[in-house]
Amino acid sequence: MYFLENTFRDYPWGSRSAISHLLGREASGAPEAEMWIGAHPTAPSLAVLPEGRMALDELIAADPEALLGKETNAVYGQLPFLAKLLAADKPLSVQVHPNPAQAAAGLAAEDAAGVPRDAFHRNYRDSQHKPEMLFALTDFVALSGFRPVQESAGLFTTLATALTGAASRTAEHVASLLLTQGLRAAFGYLLDAGTPVSDLAAAAPALVAADPVLAAEPALAELISLASHYPSDPGVVVSLLLNLVRLAPGEAIYLDAGNVHAYLRGLGVEVMANSDNVLRGGLTSKHIDVPELMGTVDFNPIGVPRLRSRTTDLGQETYVPPFAEFALQRIEIPAVVDDTSMADADVPLLQNGPVLVICVQGELLLDSPYSDARVARGESVFIGADEAPVMARRSGSAGALAFVVTTGSSG
Repeated sequence: MYFLENTFRDYPWGSRSAISHLLGREASGAPEAEMWIGAHPTAPSLAVLPEGRMALDELIAADPEALLGKETNAVYGQLPFLAKLLAADKPLSVQVHPNPAQAAAGLAAEDAAGVPRDAFHRNYRDSQHKPEMLFALTDFVALSGFRPVQESAGLFTTLATALTGAASRTAEHVASLLLTQGLRAAFGYLLDAGTPVSDLAAAAPALVAADPVLAAEPALAELISLASHYPSDPGVVVSLLLNLVRLAPGEAIYLDAGNVHAYLRGLGVEVMANSDNVLRGGLTSKHIDVPELMGTVDFNPIGVPRLRSRTTDLGQETYVPPFAEFALQRIEIPAVVDDTSMADADVPLLQNGPVLVICVQGELLLDSPYSDARVARGESVFIGADEAPVMARRSGSAGALAFVVTTGSSG
C-alpha cells in the first residue's frame, strides 16, 4: 500500500474552503476546485516511498502487471480511472466528452496539425474517452442531458411571451427551431447566433428575477444564478435545453460520452476514465470549437442518469456505472457509542485490479495478508492488484467514511 500526496487544481470556479474542510486541513486561500487522486500525467499523485516521492504513473510503469493486474494491464496499459474531490462555488462550463473513436481521431488530427498539447485552442489532450460519475457529498446541482423537446420549447415560449422586442423574438425563434427542426438546430443556433442570443441571455434572467411567477419554475430561476457568474453568455439559455438535476448527499449520477452537462454547485466525489478531454459549449472563457462540439454531442433527449447503489453479497455498498473503467465503493464504519455497538465492522474492499482509497471522516485500518495501513481523514492510498484481499476495519472508536475506486470489472 502506498500513501499518496495529491494535487489541487485552482480553477476559478472552485470553493476556497469546501475540500479543506472535508479533509480537515488548512485552506490555501486560493480556489481549491479539484483534488486529483490518480496517475493522469497532467497531475499525478505522488506515492510516498521509503526513499522519497515518486509520481504514481511512473511507479505503475515500473511494474505494471503487478500493480495493475495482468488483465487490466493488457486492456489499458495504465491506471484506467481518475478520482477527484470536486468543489464548485460557481458553474463549470457546459461541456461534453468524446467517445473513444472521436478522442483517438481528434488527438491524431491535432497532433498531425502540430497543435501543442497545452495550446489554448487544443480540443484533445489524450486519446481516451471520459465517461464519469459524481457522488454528492453535499446538496449538489447540475445540468445533464437534453430535456424532452416539448419541455424546452415550452420554456422558451414562456420567455417569448413575457419578454418584449428582439429578446422575445429570439426566444420565439428558438422555440420554433425546437419544434420544427429539433435539438441540433436549436443548440447550434444558441452557440452560433452571437448578439441575439447574448441579448436574450441578458434579458431573460433580469425578467425572471423581477417576476415571482416565472421564478417559481426551477429551470427559469436557475438563469439568475448562471447570469450572475456569466452575464450574457449563451450557456445561460443553453441551460434551458438540459435537465436540471438536484442531488442530495449520497445520491449519484453518471455521464456517458456525448452527454451535454455542467456541474453548477456543490461538493462531491467524481470518478472518470483516465482522461482530460473536454469540449466546451458555454459558461466559460475557455476555447469553444462549435463544429467539433456539434460532432460530439448526442442529441437524443434522456432522463436524469441517476446511479443507484447496490449491496453485494459481501456487504459492499457499490456504485457501478455502465463503464468498464471504474466503479465506486462507499465504506461507512460506524462509531462506537457503547458496548452494544462493538459488533464486527469489517468490510472487504471492492478490488477488480488496482484500487484507490480516500478517507474523508475518522480513521480506518486497511489490512491485507502482506501489510496494513491506518488511513485517517484526508489521507489516501494506492493499492496494487497484487495486494489482495484487503479488509477495511475499525480503527479506534470514531468510525470512518471512505471511498474506494477500482475498475468496473475484473478485466
